[in-house]
Amino acid sequence: MNLKDIGIIIPAYNGEDHLGTTLKTLKKLNIVKDILVIDDGSIDRTGEIAIEEGAKLITLNKNRGKGYALKEGIGHLDNSIIVFLDADIGDTAKEVIKLIYPLLEDRADVTIGKILPTPGKGGFGIVRGLAQRGFESLTGQKCYSILSGQRAFKREVLDKDLLNYRRYGIEFGMTVDLVQRNLRILEIPIDIRHRVTGKDYRGFVHRGKQFWDILMVIMQKKISGFFQKEAN
Repeated sequence: MNLKDIGIIIPAYNGEDHLGTTLKTLKKLNIVKDILVIDDGSIDRTGEIAIEEGAKLITLNKNRGKGYALKEGIGHLDNSIIVFLDADIGDTAKEVIKLIYPLLEDRADVTIGKILPTPGKGGFGIVRGLAQRGFESLTGQKCYSILSGQRAFKREVLDKDLLNYRRYGIEFGMTVDLVQRNLRILEIPIDIRHRVTGKDYRGFVHRGKQFWDILMVIMQKKISGFFQKEAN
């Protein structure tokens, strides 16, 4: 495969355990022009690993959240296709090709990775249920991969206004905005594996933060929609 004008942005927070494998896998694909890691205030070797593997690096002075990191990243890449990937997907990063080709073939403006469930792992589906019901309420459509962090965009449809969401609300809010802009979105099944939060204390805290951030986006958009109707 030939090198394409593709840039990958990887937000990473304390990702030293998996980032190296993710970057090595992406380099082996030999189609990606730029890989940019946003070190979101890590206290481990995340930044050092990014440099060792030849990626570009932006280091934030404190943990600001995924939305902020992605917004920072798109200001530093001008590739015709921009891909967002999680840092912890390891050797399954090779699946990113499936997200890129529909854009190269002009079959979509945006692709979202539909990740296969990991048997016996994960939570109780409460956050996913909130996100899917909220999305359908706001758009009248369904999106089964609304929380997926693996996404590819034609550069002309990607701007910072899509990323004005806090932390775990970023994927949900962004997807609502993409639909409301009437862009062509494809959900692509991909066999990507990443760290899954379990049913322990840490997992409950993580899902609690996710639930709250997504709920805030839903409320924000409901209130905004109400006042727009009143103004009309």
